[in-house]
Amino acid sequence: MKLKVLKPVFAETASQLVNTASRFEETILLKKEHWVVDAKSLLGVLALSLQPDQTLELDVKSGHSSAVNAAFLSLGLFEEA
Repeated sequence: MKLKVLKPVFAETASQLVNTASRFEETILLKKEHWVVDAKSLLGVLALSLQPDQTLELDVKSGHSSAVNAAFLSLGLFEEA
């Protein structure tokens, strides 16, 4: 699913994102330009330096992507692009 960033993702919000991703067993990848990082990695998420109006792709490696997508949207950091 493609996501549009609504708020900058710094330490506190990155931690919320990682904690949300860690609730799921699935492998969750965030893709931005040439970067591909594990959504469960705080350093990886911080390395993306997500800013408002940027887009990224949320890639869930399993059949439960709808629950993961809903959890990420509920953070208030993203909207579906």
